[in-house]
Formats: sequence, C-alpha cells, structure tokens
Amino acid sequence: MENNFRIKVCGMRDPDNIMDVAALNPDFMGFIFYSQSQRYVGENFAIPGDFPKHIKRVGVFVDEKPYKIVQLIEKHKLDFVQLHGDESQYDCELLRIKAKVIKSFRIDPQFNFNVTREFNSSADFFLFDTKGNGHGGIGKTFDWGLLKKYDKRTPFFLGGGLSVENIGQVNELKDSNLFSVDINSRAEIEPGLKDVNVLNTMFQILNQPSHEIHG
Repeated sequence: MENNFRIKVCGMRDPDNIMDVAALNPDFMGFIFYSQSQRYVGENFAIPGDFPKHIKRVGVFVDEKPYKIVQLIEKHKLDFVQLHGDESQYDCELLRIKAKVIKSFRIDPQFNFNVTREFNSSADFFLFDTKGNGHGGIGKTFDWGLLKKYDKRTPFFLGGGLSVENIGQVNELKDSNLFSVDINSRAEIEPGLKDVNVLNTMFQILNQPSHEIHG
C-alpha cells in the first residue's frame, strides 16, 4: 500500500521547473506571492498553461489585503490560499468563499496550541512550520513531539526542513491527523528552483509501504 497522505511542493516559480516537478505528480504546488520572500514569484508570473489540472494550486500570502488575494485567486485559478501572517478568523472566512484556506502557525517549544482552536471553523487546514525570525520557512525541523499537544481537530500540513534524511520519519505522526507534507528549501538547487532528482527520491521514500500514514 502507498501512503495515505498528500505531498505539497512549495516555493515554485520557474516555468520549466514547475512542469518538471509537476511530472512527479505532487498533490499540491505552492506559489509565493509575498514580495519579501526569496521565492517570490514576481509581478509578471504566470502558471504555465499546460499545468496539470489534478495538481492543486496553492497561493502563499503574508498579511495581504483580502481583496488582493481574491484578485490573485481569480487570475491564477488558485484552489487554496496559505496564510502566514496575522490574518484573523474573519479574513479566513472571507477568503474561504473563493478558495480553501490553510492557516499557518510557527512552532517552537513555547507555542501554545490553544491558539489554533479559534481557527477550527474558519480554516480548512493548518500548516505547522518551524518558527524563525521571519514569516517564511527556515529549512529546519521543529520537535515533532510537540504535536502531542495538538487536539487534532483540523488536519494539517507539516513543513519545516523536510529532507531526504528525515522525510521517512513522518511515520512517527501516524496518529496526529497529518494531511500532507510540505517540501521546500531542503530540495532546492537555489531559492525557487527545485532539484527534481532530490524530490524524486523523497517521493519514493514517502511511497514505501513502511511509511503508510493514517490521518
């Protein structure tokens, strides 16, 4: 049997690289619309016209005005919006009319998982990523043992330094309501350009029967 969770590749922007990664058949692909990110797609970005329809498009935002997010949802036909700032429940509810919402939380040993509860009814999914100085990922994992404090009500994406070396260990989270892994910086040649060979290896590891996960 293959794994029972999804795979998201985030931080994409180069058209050829997008299509090369799409050939691996991830479930989600993420595009960052935050201008201060190293992986910002840029003003003139366009998702290739032959991008596979079965791969869900995720737009990543940080404290962007909801009306601008809606414009980008419509322009790029985004299926999901991923919110990394201080967006409110109301913001999530507004955007949820147009796309599914992933609300991100930055995890460190002091994180209080009770703050996630107020978003249970306004977000479709959560993303748990490693806390750093900025809003983006820092390419490091957090202590997954902290997820034992999570109430598991909302399925989540797992980010934070996922790599060839540690991706197989997601089996430890089999009872945590993990929905998808979120792969980014540890599978890159440079910011915004993914190493397809590394990704392929990670996909193979995830699809081994020993890493089956039940959310």
